[in-house]
Amino acid sequence: MNIIDIINKKRVGLELNKEELEYAFNGYLKGIVKDYQMSSLLMAICIKGMSEKETFDLVDIFIKSGDVLDLSSIPGIKVDKHSTGGIGDKITLIIAPIVAACGVVVPKMSGRGLGYTGGTIDKLESIKGFNVSLTEEEFINALKTIKLAVTGQTANLCPMDKAIYALRDVTGTTSSIPLIASSIMSKKIAGGADKILIDIKCGNGALMENMDDALKLREIMEKIGEYYGKETICEISDMNTPLGSNIGNSLEVIEAMDVLHGKKGELTDLAIKIATEMIKVSKDITVEEAKNEVIFAINSGNAFKKFLEFVKNQGGDINSLVVSTNIETVKATSAGEVKKINALNIGKLSCSLGAGRINKEDTIDYSVGIVLNKLVGDKVNIGDTLFTMYKKQSEVNPLNINPDDYYEIK
Repeated sequence: MNIIDIINKKRVGLELNKEELEYAFNGYLKGIVKDYQMSSLLMAICIKGMSEKETFDLVDIFIKSGDVLDLSSIPGIKVDKHSTGGIGDKITLIIAPIVAACGVVVPKMSGRGLGYTGGTIDKLESIKGFNVSLTEEEFINALKTIKLAVTGQTANLCPMDKAIYALRDVTGTTSSIPLIASSIMSKKIAGGADKILIDIKCGNGALMENMDDALKLREIMEKIGEYYGKETICEISDMNTPLGSNIGNSLEVIEAMDVLHGKKGELTDLAIKIATEMIKVSKDITVEEAKNEVIFAINSGNAFKKFLEFVKNQGGDINSLVVSTNIETVKATSAGEVKKINALNIGKLSCSLGAGRINKEDTIDYSVGIVLNKLVGDKVNIGDTLFTMYKKQSEVNPLNINPDDYYEIK
């Protein structure tokens, strides 16, 4: 058996058996299969797809590449949430403290950026001192004491996914449904939660660009959850427009805190919807009862207090957030109403400012990003600021952005 034969077999659309998948993926983790070879196999999978059996086998390989957390010593139902990611998606930073403030345990293992913006771990690392590399003991202790912990993948938990995830991010192989499902569900199952909620983003700023693909992803992930005895609920939400106003790591932490302080808008509405579903399935109560608990957690300030407790518990200094003072504004050249904001182009621009990674070795600048000053539905006059770019302090040249590439105004 050799990796070239396996690549060629998938390249022509044939099904790989479990032994071939094990040879390729375990070989990559051991350094026998090289980056360029795994990149070729991942691209072949993106183009030709995988059968349901191949996907189930790959999930099993990912899980068995490391340990599986045992959270049985923690009382109560444990519920995890994952998003497939999108431009401005800081939902985890909002819903995790809300749900924990309602008394439900939230164990969360997150990844770094996949695509044009930083992931949850990157956002948390914009908080000075925040520990995203908890040991298993630290993770469990946090869940026992404050009911909430977010950590990156440890060396012993799904190391296969960690390696493949980083490679997919920089090889144009992020949008494969089988690879997305395998990555997400292996982490969720290894993470030890009893119930799993997946927020599938759909639109031009997401991995799933159309509803058909989003529905296919939902189907396979729910089947994987059922196979492993984990109740899995998949919600599909819009990502044709950036989520919220802020795109960029420190900027998104700030907006998450604004929502926990009671800021209104579509971001808040989505956070409430997801948190409500998590409370509902965890406590086996009605949607109305669950939503009332969520609203109370926000309005009482309990959710924000839980967020601060969570940051402090993992060593972070919330007052350390830094936002660049080197700004450039983009003005409207026409008047009317904002009909659309191109999430994909905003994401690409944010990445070019330094808020995401182009190569897996790239370092993110946590202080840069974009703030949308006008949102869909807002009235605009010529000369109004559409959005503000927070650039690297060393960037001295104006970018001279064409607003029509980002905003549709009629």
